[in-house]
Order: sequence, then structure tokens, then C-alpha cells
Amino acid sequence: MLAIVCPGQGAQKPGFLSPWRELPGVAEALASLSEPAGIDLLRHGTESDADTIRDTAVAQPLLVASGIIAASALYQGEGLPSADAFAGHSVGELTAAALAGVLSNEDAMRLVAVRSQAMAKAAAAEPTSMAAVVGGVREDVVATIERHGLRAANINSAAQVVAAGTTAQIAALAQDGPARARVIPLQVAGAFHTPHMAGAREELAAFAPRLRPHDPTVPLISNASGEVISSGARYLELIVDQVAAPVDWEACMATLRDRGVTAMIEVAPAGTLTGLAKRELKGIALANLNTPDDLDAARTLVREHAGAAAAHTAQEN
Repeated sequence: MLAIVCPGQGAQKPGFLSPWRELPGVAEALASLSEPAGIDLLRHGTESDADTIRDTAVAQPLLVASGIIAASALYQGEGLPSADAFAGHSVGELTAAALAGVLSNEDAMRLVAVRSQAMAKAAAAEPTSMAAVVGGVREDVVATIERHGLRAANINSAAQVVAAGTTAQIAALAQDGPARARVIPLQVAGAFHTPHMAGAREELAAFAPRLRPHDPTVPLISNASGEVISSGARYLELIVDQVAAPVDWEACMATLRDRGVTAMIEVAPAGTLTGLAKRELKGIALANLNTPDDLDAARTLVREHAGAAAAHTAQEN
């Protein structure tokens, strides 16, 4: 069983789309995606500096577009079997929805444009931030986060929880963190996936009815407790709530484990989610699709692992 996963904000690096622009049609595809995104994706993905692409309103559309481009190149003219599941971390769930057929590429870019701008606006209303808490005992970690008035915004793995709240609360956590744990402040300008994003949630809720979602053609796993989404309507409901609710990537990995995943490909800019899988889903085959040089290895993984779940179902029937 093959899962294709899509990274979230923070994975982007200056120039990371430069290798992809050398492929035929990629510059044109990025230009097409730029229109609904409202930004110049090719310029930001090849020329803009780290500070520019750290901006939420730039980073999120850039990440969704890069995942669409990388996955398209993976399957371009190859006749490969589809993946058996898609999942994405935070904004990566919009990428995964496009790859799973829930949203058209255009609608995915329209949605991420509204999402990113709304989240940037909400973040600007009050100085807020996030910090990764690595190690420690989960109960102690969560209790300490809550004692400082913070929220557990991302449950990334058994050993990593991301806290979010005001900058003062994050500073207090760094000074008085959980036992046997490291607190690592993150370079983000917002307490994403917490009630601080309530205004962004309202904007998304107002925009969502303009979209035309479809039921997934391949299982799509939600950040909300690892739920396997069965309808486009349910996807929109969950993705609207997601901006102000925790991302439970640990639950997503548990769902993949329960479904029998044997391989995982992370689309560009890759490495974060396969890194977590290396520790949490031991023994599965992993591939990072960061540049066109990675395509052959990724295609080999698709040929060896994709379609296993469908074949198993057919045998049972």
C-alpha cells in the first residue's frame, strides 16, 4: 500500500522550485496556478528569499502548487497505478485534496489563497507564535502547555507536540518547559490551529460554499483524528474547522498503519513527514520527491507498492 503525503508550512526553502521549472510545461502550469492563487508562484518558488516565502500568504499557496507540480510530474505519461491514500499536514491537506480528486487544482489554489490571507490577517491581530516540544512524557508535556495558557496545536508524533499561543506564553514555556523535553521556538508569525484563528475560520466558512468538491477517488485522511474522508462535503466541513483546531498527524500515521501502508512518498518540499514516518512507521519504504532527479526512485516505489489495498479488496470479493 502506497501513501502520498504533502508537507505543511515551514517546509519551503528559497529556490526549491528551480529544479522543477526545467521540466517541459512546468513554467506554464505554475503560471496557470498563479492566477487563482493571486501570487507569482514561479517567481516566489525560484527567486524570493527566505523572509519573503515565510509570509503565510506566500508560503501556503507555494506549498500547495509545488505538491501538485511534483505529483503531476510523477505520473506524467507513466501509466502508474494510483496511490492507495493521500494525507497532508495542515495546509498540505489542501494539496492532498487536489491529488485525491476532492478539489480541482484551481479550486485548491482559490481555497489556499483565502486561507493564507485570512490566517495572516488573524495572526497580525495579536503577537502570537508556536514552539515545538520534543521529548518528555506526553501527559506532562500537555499539562505544562496548558499550565502556560497555551494550546497543543500540532500532535506530530509520540515525541513531538507543537504548542501555540501568545509570544509571552511561548517565552514562558521556553523558560519553564516540561521535564526531559526541549522547547524549540518556531519561526512563524501566528498561533495556527488554535482559537486565535477564529476569524480565519469565519472567512473560510463564508468562502467554502463557492467551491464544488467531489467525493475522494482515493482515500483522503484528515488531520482531524485521522478520519478517512468519504465525501467532498465532509472534507469542506473539516478543512474549515482545521485552521482553528489541532492538527493530529500522529493520528494520521496511525490510520496509515492500520490500513497497512508499506511505502510513503512525500511531495516537494519533502523530508519532514518522511522523517516522522521513519520513527513512527518503522520498516516502510520511504521516498522524498524534492527534485526531478528523485522521480525514478519514486516511480519504482509506486510500481512496487501502489494498488495493494485495491488488489486485496478484490481478492476478498
